[in-house]
Amino acid sequence: MAKAEASAQRPLSPHLTIFRPYVNMMMSIMHRITGAANYFGTLLIVFWLVSAAAGQESFAFANDVAGSIPGLLVLFGLTWSLIHHALGGIRHFIWDTGYGFDIPTVRLLSWSTIIGSLVLTTLLWAMIAPGLGVFNG
Repeated sequence: MAKAEASAQRPLSPHLTIFRPYVNMMMSIMHRITGAANYFGTLLIVFWLVSAAAGQESFAFANDVAGSIPGLLVLFGLTWSLIHHALGGIRHFIWDTGYGFDIPTVRLLSWSTIIGSLVLTTLLWAMIAPGLGVFNG
């Protein structure tokens, strides 16, 4: 019985069910996820380049896949991932210089990464989508 009583009085370790996630913690996780996504996105770019080198039929196939609705969604996600990861890298670079460690600045930089990546991705695709014929039907 003494053992059961002692274990009941021990404090609980922070766990996902009781620990409140902070925006900078989520940005750390997203930075790792976008890094992995960029790795696989690079494989898609290699596939496209190899298709270009393999001949006109292979290149046309790769372009048809990339130009399909699922292909465009993957490219949009890859664009966001690249921009988000780059902005996260800038955030880390600022921290590497020794600045921005106070909590308000950490939160500002984290939210700037989120909002900046969404805005820049949307602006980039708004500029290139007409050239891809995305809105032409």
